[in-house]
Amino acid sequence: MMGSHLLTVCAIALASNLDNAGVGIAYGVRRIHISWLANALIALISGIATLFAGWLGDALTHYIPERAAAWTGAVVIGLVGLWVLSDPWRRRWRKQSQNNVVVRILRDPTAADFDHSYTISLAEAAVLGFALALNALAGGFDAGVTHMGVVVTALAVALFSFILLGAAAYLGRRFMADSLGDAATYIAGLVLLAVAIHQVWQV
Repeated sequence: MMGSHLLTVCAIALASNLDNAGVGIAYGVRRIHISWLANALIALISGIATLFAGWLGDALTHYIPERAAAWTGAVVIGLVGLWVLSDPWRRRWRKQSQNNVVVRILRDPTAADFDHSYTISLAEAAVLGFALALNALAGGFDAGVTHMGVVVTALAVALFSFILLGAAAYLGRRFMADSLGDAATYIAGLVLLAVAIHQVWQV
């Protein structure tokens, strides 16, 4: 059971941070520098978002039966997985508003470089961190309602965030790789769906 929980935690951490890989490659290709400190701040924000969502999920279990809480977590993370999977299709068929800074950053990560300095400052990293942390909320909530280990999940999300963003930025800069684009989105959605199915199977 411990091994199963650890695998689920790693799957949540990976799915929560695949967008970071796309962002990192986009920055590397465009030679936009992100320091280890800015990267650490983004990872910290993702970890904190996961932690708070996990606490909320854990608190919910005090008011509803454990089985219902597990189903709630599975449904939430499954719906988020479907939403993530449908994102490329929605972007093709509908223009999203450009007025929201978070939407702009999620569509074009280079928009976080507000002053066009080709360096992500700590202030810009904080905005980028909040945009990327949205992916971590569902995973944190699910960890809370299933008592999977909220702190461990938050630490895993933060660690994966730091590693994926830094490594992807290096690869993009070193090899001029193309953006992951829709591929990362599909993988993240499928991983979240797999977590939801696995959780339902365990209930």
